[in-house]
Amino acid sequence: MIQAVKLTKMNGLGNDFLIYDELTSQKELTFSRELIVSLCSRENKKTNGCDQFIIIKKPKTNEDGFMEIFNSDGSEVYACGNATRCVGLILADYLKKSEVIIKTKADLLKAKKINAKEIEVNMGTPKFSWEKIPLSKNLDTIQLPIELEGFGVMPSAVSMGNPHMVFFLQDDVSNINIEKLGAPLEVHELFPEKANVNFANIIDRKHIKLRTFERGAGVTLACGTGACATAVSAIRKNLTERNVTVEMPGGILNINWDKSTDNVLMTGAVEYEKTIELFRYN
Repeated sequence: MIQAVKLTKMNGLGNDFLIYDELTSQKELTFSRELIVSLCSRENKKTNGCDQFIIIKKPKTNEDGFMEIFNSDGSEVYACGNATRCVGLILADYLKKSEVIIKTKADLLKAKKINAKEIEVNMGTPKFSWEKIPLSKNLDTIQLPIELEGFGVMPSAVSMGNPHMVFFLQDDVSNINIEKLGAPLEVHELFPEKANVNFANIIDRKHIKLRTFERGAGVTLACGTGACATAVSAIRKNLTERNVTVEMPGGILNINWDKSTDNVLMTGAVEYEKTIELFRYN
């Protein structure tokens, strides 16, 4: 039996996703790791590839939708800020609500539709303790003993639902080879679950420039949790104010680490690209 499967292609600041929505399709499907890798491949002529594959599942409790996240290498992760904003727009449009609740395996996230192209997500509270990130040993997470070769700087560490290391550099991050630098750091022994690796410039106290090497995906045009991780790391070091603009190759996010709630609010643009219809045999 041949079955038609519709996927939605979306992006948040160029960080792009293929999304299968069980709510609108009313079909619960299983996607193998091999199929996810194939769909995410940039050589796939039907999908043109993507950074991550997302499944919106039916609510399990009181949330509006449950989100599963898979990297382009097929590995499952539990947080993605830009994907959360895209899913937030899908759910808000489908349910005709301005605010929706999205559950992941890491957290319960609130998304607010600001307008047709802009979504705010409450990313929750950052985690700085070594066992929560997690690290493989008890270390001061404001400065890890990892020196960036050729730059003489050491990173901070934080979890925004996924593990991050953040380097603050004097050299313009636009001009450095983050693929070469990021690949070995992604699998550093201090990060048993691997790491997202962020390279940042402080432009001023309200402006950060950022590039990210994402675990399981490599270099992306934007990383939502990376922007959040970098902002809170900068604030911990008293490099910026609590409300900052984070500039990435794909565009700009506003990150506000709210002092009263300790929650991180992330706001930025998302867009629908196209609907892709695939056919599979049952």
